[in-house]
Amino acid sequence: MQYVPFGKLGFDVSRLGFGMMRLPTMTDDEGKVCIDRPEAMRMLRHAIDRGVNYVDTAYGYHFQESEILTGLALKDGYREKVKLTTKLPQWLVKEHADMDRLLDEQLRKLDVPYVDFYLVHSLTGDAFHRMQSLDYKGFLKRALKDGRIRHTGFSFHDEKDVFIEIVDDFDWELAQIQFNYLDDENQATLEGLRYAGRRGIPVVCMEPLRGGAIANPPQEIRDMMMENPRGWSPVEWAFRYAGDFPEVVTILSGMNSFPQVEDNLDIFSRVKPGTLTSQDHAFIREVKEAYLARIAVGCTQCNYCQPCPEGVLIPRIFAAWNGAYMFDNPVLFENAYRQILKEEGDAARCVACGQCEAVCPQQLPIIELLQKAQQQA
Repeated sequence: MQYVPFGKLGFDVSRLGFGMMRLPTMTDDEGKVCIDRPEAMRMLRHAIDRGVNYVDTAYGYHFQESEILTGLALKDGYREKVKLTTKLPQWLVKEHADMDRLLDEQLRKLDVPYVDFYLVHSLTGDAFHRMQSLDYKGFLKRALKDGRIRHTGFSFHDEKDVFIEIVDDFDWELAQIQFNYLDDENQATLEGLRYAGRRGIPVVCMEPLRGGAIANPPQEIRDMMMENPRGWSPVEWAFRYAGDFPEVVTILSGMNSFPQVEDNLDIFSRVKPGTLTSQDHAFIREVKEAYLARIAVGCTQCNYCQPCPEGVLIPRIFAAWNGAYMFDNPVLFENAYRQILKEEGDAARCVACGQCEAVCPQQLPIIELLQKAQQQA
């Protein structure tokens, strides 16, 4: 495992961070989908045993089960081996007191007296200004003083100018951004990444595989990678790109199977800042251009739009659409949509309430896209 200093905080962090958002799932006796706890715990503990020392969870992950599972997995001495991050669900904050209430609830779910990093989750411009009006600074300073949190940060989904505004508003110790070779000109952007670096704020990278989309490329892109003399897999190319920037301290991977953990651990034994050549970067630009010519919907399967009040399975619909588009195989969409219809989650159920668009980190025109998907079904 490769390590780098976490800014000026006095400790080193593993380049690979374990993201607790896409854990393996199972169906319980009541037919409810839930985390496969034994397997998820086995995966996380194995990763920690192999050197991963940064774990990232949040209030809403896995329908509020992720923090509980994370706390269980960090028993038996594992808590002392990692830096633990969770996040304030700012969309649930209606008044200042809610911030303390939510943090205390999260500490109980994690069964810990403190977290190393507490992030204001999924900030956009509107959400940030609302949190300013509710005095988020006073809350963070109080939580730091009483020891419930050790360090502060924020995660971000909006435009670069908003990112810079947030960076400049507080003495942040971490900025978490979506960053991969398809998104280096979107959201915070490469320019924003470098701005945070100049301000001395370490960056944690999320969605390095864009929700797994760039881990399994269409054949033409896979052929491009196979023909490249580096011989790296699509996953390694993506991690290498994110890890090449010195501003990025750790890269979150949402691993949902034990083989993925092993593959990630192997790759991150080699991911070092500043090791890609100009030829490597030129090749990545070619790959990006090939991808952008094929992606139909820029959905990362983050599930922030779920649950839909009408039961529309928005991420499932978009994943099916993208898969068919990328692989030039409309049958893939037809088959997937048939199952979505059986589960009563089809796009025709959308009533255009706009709730999904209000929380979408990618700011997608979801209502319009659902109408188009319905036409193709």
